[in-house]
Amino acid sequence: MRYRLLSCAAAILVAAPVAGQSAGDRPTANYWVYVANESSDLVSLVRFGPDGLVEEKTIEVGRHPADIDGAHGLTVSPSGEHWYVSIAHGTPYGFVWKMTTGTDEFVDSTTVGLFPATMSISPDGASLFVVNFNLHGNPVPSSVSALFTPFMEETEQIETCVMPHGSKVSSDGTRHYSTCMMSDQLVEINTQDFQVTRRFALTDGHERLLDLDENVTRAMGPGQCQPTWVTLDPSNEHLYVPCNGRKEILEIDRENFTVTRRFSTGAGPYNADVSADGRILVVTLKGAQSIAVFDLATGDETRIPTTQPVTHGVVISPDSRYAFVSNEAIGATRGTVDVFDLRSKQRVASTEVQYQPGGIGFWKMEGTDGRAIRR
Repeated sequence: MRYRLLSCAAAILVAAPVAGQSAGDRPTANYWVYVANESSDLVSLVRFGPDGLVEEKTIEVGRHPADIDGAHGLTVSPSGEHWYVSIAHGTPYGFVWKMTTGTDEFVDSTTVGLFPATMSISPDGASLFVVNFNLHGNPVPSSVSALFTPFMEETEQIETCVMPHGSKVSSDGTRHYSTCMMSDQLVEINTQDFQVTRRFALTDGHERLLDLDENVTRAMGPGQCQPTWVTLDPSNEHLYVPCNGRKEILEIDRENFTVTRRFSTGAGPYNADVSADGRILVVTLKGAQSIAVFDLATGDETRIPTTQPVTHGVVISPDSRYAFVSNEAIGATRGTVDVFDLRSKQRVASTEVQYQPGGIGFWKMEGTDGRAIRR
């Protein structure tokens, strides 16, 4: 596997801490994230620490040197030993690569469905679920591919609904959740037998449990949610679904599948993550060049601008301190990764990466002495 080491001196020029950040507020540990750059077929390894934010390495992915294959979704195994990236374009199907963290060597790959996008992995690291977005296909129900990661084999393709996006395995490993942009649905899958167990309609005024055979293939009338993501709080009590089509986040009771709260946002809520302590929800606003930070106890929102437009992915560090955000940018402008301090509610670092950064996954935290803290 080829990779490029970047000039740290050049990177630090664009990665200096944001003006106004005191030395006492700067991190005392190093944090690493991987970022997929969709229009570059490169994955960036980015480090944030006392010296700022640096793109340390870029790793080439994809099979066709003359074409852009589209590195889209990215996730890291719970053990931190491997990272996985979905490659959207294929002939005709896309595929998923398994890589070793640190050395970033290719391990294995497998073919999945049409335009694989976002992914989530089970707590034991053995099952990976990738949604097949089918961006360029007909508006027909698509699927979620279930992979057995030790052998990188697709064990099942589970039909869900039109244009699935967002992928999240519950922390107990028993259920998988995804949404469908063009069916206005939230779908729950049993991770043991790969059966769809519940469907929930998300269209405004029509939020309700659907019969399992009531597979709506088109969004229902006005008030479309057009969901683009789903995540859970650490207790698995609530699901959070960004409604890209109507500028709000739905909080859904996981047990009863009822809407418990609605959070208004700016344009284009897209991805979301909840902090490990369960206190903070961060939502990327793809149409507003910013993130929305919600206090889940009070519902209060803090809006913080990002450095480039088309704000895409977000992942929160395991210590609940920092949010790492990818910004695609527009045209021939390289995208960026921004870091936000969730205590001070401000952007504290930014660095340029490659073209159209999107999927982002947290790898590890280490003390400045190289001692692992926790993942």
